[in-house]
Amino acid sequence: MRAFARLLDDLSFTASRNAKLRLVRDFLAGQPDPDRGWALAALTGSLTFSAAKPAAIRKAVEARMDPVLFGWSYDYVGDLAETVALVWPARPGPNREPDLSEVVEALRTATRGQVQPMIEGWLDALDADGRWALLKLLTGGLRVGVSSRLAKQACADFGGVAVPEVEEVWHALVPPYDDLFAWLEGRSERPSADHPCRFRSVMLAQAIDEAVDFARLDPADYAAEWKWDGIRVQAVSERGEKRLYTRTGDDISHVFPDVLEAMAFDGALDGELLVMRDGVVGAFGDLQQRLNRKSVDAKMLKAFPAGIRAYDLLLDGEEDLRGLPFAERRKRLERFVSAVKSPRIDLSPLQPFETWEQLSTLRADPPEGDPRIAEGLMLKRRDSLYEAGRPKGPWFKWKRDPHLIDAVLMYAQRGHGRRSSFYSDFTFGVWREDSAGDRSLTPVGKAYFGFTDEELKQLDKFVRDNTLERFGPVRSVKAGLDFGLVLEVAFEGLQRSTRHKSGVAMRFPRISRIRWDKPSREADELATLERMLETP
Repeated sequence: MRAFARLLDDLSFTASRNAKLRLVRDFLAGQPDPDRGWALAALTGSLTFSAAKPAAIRKAVEARMDPVLFGWSYDYVGDLAETVALVWPARPGPNREPDLSEVVEALRTATRGQVQPMIEGWLDALDADGRWALLKLLTGGLRVGVSSRLAKQACADFGGVAVPEVEEVWHALVPPYDDLFAWLEGRSERPSADHPCRFRSVMLAQAIDEAVDFARLDPADYAAEWKWDGIRVQAVSERGEKRLYTRTGDDISHVFPDVLEAMAFDGALDGELLVMRDGVVGAFGDLQQRLNRKSVDAKMLKAFPAGIRAYDLLLDGEEDLRGLPFAERRKRLERFVSAVKSPRIDLSPLQPFETWEQLSTLRADPPEGDPRIAEGLMLKRRDSLYEAGRPKGPWFKWKRDPHLIDAVLMYAQRGHGRRSSFYSDFTFGVWREDSAGDRSLTPVGKAYFGFTDEELKQLDKFVRDNTLERFGPVRSVKAGLDFGLVLEVAFEGLQRSTRHKSGVAMRFPRISRIRWDKPSREADELATLERMLETP
């Protein structure tokens, strides 16, 4: 448990992706089975405990200390695991520090009634870092900046193999991954990738540099299509099984039964998951109603019908097409989609152009006159093979320029991991005028990236120096017509929202610039955002 705690602590305070990769790789190389396998499962989100709930943790700590004092501590810190790890009143005794595998195996079979005494015994035996790691493991909220993709990359680096090789066998593996490590260490053959509905590593595009790339590229070598504003998915139907994966290999089949029902084919499609009503694409906000849910009811299925706009074909029957050029795969895709004959699966049409100037004009004229349904354009070399990862040159993305507004900082909350000591999650608002002509701020979004580490320190200091009220982990910041911090906010799109008081919701907001120079009264009005909604 101590090694796992040290790993999480190091990852929390490490910003560099390459440094995180080295930490995970070295951990896998230095720890025994099955501990390293359980740690890998925790990092990739593949480890859950049905009987271990946050309520059991609160019940345990409130049995040891004054509940009011704990409540105040929790409000100040803002993170359950961190708070309990710091305040836990350990009882002396013959306490033995548990191994990671011991904790995992006990929790996998424990009932809810058995969890609390287990937690108490383990917390007594561990130091503060170990307690924090244990509680993060229980709740599943590691928040140490390691994605599933990064963890698989670390496995590949450890074994000296390519990431796609790991990804293609991943869904046939189960924790604690003994067969995976046996292969990576050269003790056995690679686990079989021949299992139905496996995920195939996706091909990604580079952002285009207009000033450099257009001067060296020949437009005749490329095909163009819209970059639809949904989520990238891979729809796989093999040997009677069906799966729907995100671009990182997460299985989201259970939330989209309507899409699975339409997958009456044998093969693997690469495309965009969208809300589609009679062939008309909905805004990303419609799709958000379906995402991140444990289940979906009939009312939701009817209100937000989902479908796939296909733009590549990886598997046709049992034939792997990834080694064919894009132009050939495209012809096969057109025949494939035509044969499926489903209103939920259609084809992403190619957009004809002869010069980069024509393409620029096309980019400024979004499909259906609505910029909310497409983020920009995709460019694909006609002779490009389907290569996993982000190869240089074959595919480019040319996104729309982001929208910009000036907003006023209203609330701030502490971050997680290495940002847990800083106020780094910022809620901002714009001016709204009432019937009497009085102006007040209304929140329109929240952002937690876009600024440098030095700017984060400046923002944190401003929050601490200008706090008006505290609401648990949230601070209300002084903001008015005559005083306030203006933030230039960039965002990709805008949509109406009944969940937000302002009536609008932003797509991918980020802080583009801190406007120390701008008076708060000169920030934008809500009417400006409403006009953006009315005028695509």
